Amino acid sequence: MPKLEIPRKAVYRLSLYYRALQRLAANEVETVSSAALAKASGVKPTQLRKDLTYFGQLGTRGLGYSVLHLSQTLRDVLGTARLQPVVLIGIGHLGSALVRYRGFEKEGFEIVGGFDVDPDRDRASALGLPVLPMTALNDFIQERGVKLAILAVPVTVAQEVTNELVELGIQAILNFAPTILQVPDGVVVNNVDLAIELENLSYFIR
Repeated sequence: MPKLEIPRKAVYRLSLYYRALQRLAANEVETVSSAALAKASGVKPTQLRKDLTYFGQLGTRGLGYSVLHLSQTLRDVLGTARLQPVVLIGIGHLGSALVRYRGFEKEGFEIVGGFDVDPDRDRASALGLPVLPMTALNDFIQERGVKLAILAVPVTVAQEVTNELVELGIQAILNFAPTILQVPDGVVVNNVDLAIELENLSYFIR
């Protein structure tokens, strides 16, 4: 499917719709209205319909959307119809936990290699994953055609490692380091700062 110019926030919502459709399929639901799908995704029906208009007429008036067809469409759009190879930089406690998480493959992503300044650390041997030195990163990325990386390194080296990833052709980074990374146009970074998320929740329980 040709890549469409879709706003970043809309792309995020597509993932919400896809997750909701997966739950509906698991419950053997074949069709769903825009109102029901929007409610299951936590958005307004008007927003859902607007987001889906990027892909033409996907629903049938009075009947709603085919759960199977819409799921397949969104999976193609999101690029998860086949396993996407991912490299993980930083095999510390967080990195090791991410390797052990089995949900990535279920959603179309495969961590194919881990990289660390200390690849011989004992806890890496039990991960069932190639853990290589940073000096092997270039050849590995080129041979595997990897475009996506997960960054789980200390904040002090996060930008330096990011610069190297960009130079090697990485186009998207999931960043767990608590810092804002500077990247050129054409490279996308999604930040996951657990402390900020907890601070946000703390506001609502005061």
